[in-house]
Amino acid sequence: MKNRLEILVILIALLMMPFFPIDCNAETQEGDLLTPELLWSMGRIGEAAVSPSGKQIVYTVTNYNIKENKGHTSIFVKDLDKNSTRKITEDNSSSESSPVFVSGGTKIAYLAQKDGIAQIWTVNTNGSDRRCISAEADDIEGFSFSPDEKKVLLIREIPTDVSIKKNDADLPKASGMLIHELMYKHWDHYVTSIPHPFLADIVDGKVVNSHDLLEGKPYECPMTPFGGMEEFAWSPDSKKLAYVLRQKTGRDYAVSTDSDIFLYDLTTGVTKNLCKSVGFSDNKDIDYTRSLKDQIDYSNGDENRGYDDNPKFSPDGKYIAWTSMKRDGYESDRARLCVYELSSGKKNYVSEDFDSGVDGYCWDSNSKKLYFAGCWQARINIYSVDLKGQIAPITDDTCDYSIVDYVSASRSLLVKRHSISQADELYVVRPEKKGYSKVEQLTFVNKETYDKVTFGAVKERWVNTVDGKKELCWVIYPPHFNPNQKYPALLYCEGGPQSPVSQFWSYRWNFQIMAANGYVIIAPNRRGLPGFGSEWLEEISGDYTGLCMKDYLSAIDDLAKESYIDKDRLGCVGASFGGYSVYWLAGHHDKRFKCFIAHDGIFNTESQYLETEEMWFANWDMGSAPWVKKNGVQAKVFSDSPHLSVDKWDAPILCIHGQRDFRIEYSQAEAAFSAAKLRGIPAELLLFPDENHWVLKPQNGIMWQRTFFRWLDRWLKKIIE
Repeated sequence: MKNRLEILVILIALLMMPFFPIDCNAETQEGDLLTPELLWSMGRIGEAAVSPSGKQIVYTVTNYNIKENKGHTSIFVKDLDKNSTRKITEDNSSSESSPVFVSGGTKIAYLAQKDGIAQIWTVNTNGSDRRCISAEADDIEGFSFSPDEKKVLLIREIPTDVSIKKNDADLPKASGMLIHELMYKHWDHYVTSIPHPFLADIVDGKVVNSHDLLEGKPYECPMTPFGGMEEFAWSPDSKKLAYVLRQKTGRDYAVSTDSDIFLYDLTTGVTKNLCKSVGFSDNKDIDYTRSLKDQIDYSNGDENRGYDDNPKFSPDGKYIAWTSMKRDGYESDRARLCVYELSSGKKNYVSEDFDSGVDGYCWDSNSKKLYFAGCWQARINIYSVDLKGQIAPITDDTCDYSIVDYVSASRSLLVKRHSISQADELYVVRPEKKGYSKVEQLTFVNKETYDKVTFGAVKERWVNTVDGKKELCWVIYPPHFNPNQKYPALLYCEGGPQSPVSQFWSYRWNFQIMAANGYVIIAPNRRGLPGFGSEWLEEISGDYTGLCMKDYLSAIDDLAKESYIDKDRLGCVGASFGGYSVYWLAGHHDKRFKCFIAHDGIFNTESQYLETEEMWFANWDMGSAPWVKKNGVQAKVFSDSPHLSVDKWDAPILCIHGQRDFRIEYSQAEAAFSAAKLRGIPAELLLFPDENHWVLKPQNGIMWQRTFFRWLDRWLKKIIE
């Protein structure tokens, strides 16, 4: 008895000690298993572009230094004919990003700092003759040269006081903010500036005479927080510029997703809206506390009420395409591929026969066909579609593709490809006249990592649902899996709530590192996820706790029947809506799970309604504000909020949140943690003061992983029983 007590005391003392290696930049590895340090040592491919000849590609790779707690982005050029790669960035410089080929492919333009300000630079493809060609007063956040390279579009921030009033000039050190309108915060920042497009001339190789295309207008362009240069497109003759704009601010912005495609004629100075819609702004009786789907008539043939984005001109200049959502206020509406004929103004939605969203696309060089990436059955493959809407699959792989560009010289596609077992690498896809394409890997950024680690098997599993349907689940097994052993298992709950559980690779929610820690993971494509038809996708709106939660339980119950699963060691983890799912399941799991982890989750739906900044999301999914008593949708959503079932919580829970997360405020995690502690439930709270909805800093990322697995090991591996 005495020896057992002494051992217990020592174990508890060890668990309470901080677990940080002396050299926190070392690539710590346990045999051939993936570790957080090794995961963060991997290079991350970013932007990429192909030369006009099709013989070279330029791309960026970001590497992180754990000890210095920051990343550095470098530029690489690959000669496809010679199969050689060279780094053309300066090792001691600031990060260099956004590379594109210019001057007929003989030079590369990119962004890098000069005197602390991001400017445009050019360099020869061999890394020589490096020159700064701009001298803007503040950072250039993105750029796009016209095809004739006589003009360049620049993205810069301008100050705004639409939502937050400027402080008195004689109070320069006052930290207070006087807020008088909604959308005063967005994603992870307070909105005191917005991006605007500036048009400049190229004279003698220099960027000069920049002027604001939207001068005096209070609208952001591109759209924050994720919009970039994909929201702009030059016509092949350099005479027109297309761009995306949501002409809304404050309360109107907060409830609407209606953006449009505008066409600016450089010759005449005239701007035309290509998808003018009659939206809620034209309705004086709009109720800002209710979903727009109940207030807008979608039966009049107007197809452009929601997000319109990502314009691209056809190579012959006769058409412009973009992705379009029909319904205003529904950010997860199916994105369709719209082709607009410039001469007639006729629109044709060519992807209608694909009952899922278009994730990205490009034109074929003949202007008669387009290629797009889309999710179907938990994989993102590439499809072709002609102007008549005839769709054909180009790839049929268990992976996720994203389209970078079309390579006219070789009639092929430059793409990025990842899977549950591989981070992004660049590939070339060569469409065949019949059958599937030939696919060739071009980059091997992380080959060294893959060569020294063993990944677990990933298998597809179809599970019966309570209403007689089937749901596709991914099951990830530990490396060196032995079916004769018993393993703890994790139910992974996806966020979104309407983002796919495809073949995604994550540097935080990484299934392979979970498997490397000895867990079997089941990741269900429950109700509400794309890739299984519109009906399956939309069953979650207004019904957060219905079939989607039953789908989760069906998945873990099905897996738990396997002889290699220890049904007494099941855990449940998730982030965002997945965090909401964890908080709700904690009160409704009927003792299935021995512990929970919720990251950035919604705990109290009533407070979330007024805390979040993008009100269109809350209105669409919850139906209306909590005080609108006649709405049946909101009655269900709010009456079944996770915080109302805390009295049924009976298993330990770890709550994680970023304090810069304005989509779901950190007070949600604090409330969940407090509720658990008051109930006597074992609980911990991990807060990141400098992180948003994600965890982006290296040491925070490693701390996240260590905390995650310590918690799981504590309750599922019986380390301190």
